Amino acid sequence: MGANFLKEGIIWRTMENFYNKKKAKQNDQSHSSTPLKEGEDFIYNEKGLMVFTKEYHLKRGYCCDSKCQNCPY
Repeated sequence: MGANFLKEGIIWRTMENFYNKKKAKQNDQSHSSTPLKEGEDFIYNEKGLMVFTKEYHLKRGYCCDSKCQNCPY
C-alpha cells in the first residue's frame, strides 16, 4: 500500500505541476518581454551564477521543480 500511495502521490504532483506550468506559461507571456532587473529579479551568487530571487518566483507564479535556491513554493 505504501508504494501505491507513493506512486499516486508522484502522479498527482506531476499532473499538478503540468497544469500549473500550463497556466503559468500564459502568465509568463504577459511579462516575458520585460527585462530582468538585477537585485530585484535576480542576483549573482559568489560563484558568479545568476540566481532568481523570491520576488521573481512569486511574479512567475509557479514552481518549476528545479530546486531553485530562493523558491517560495
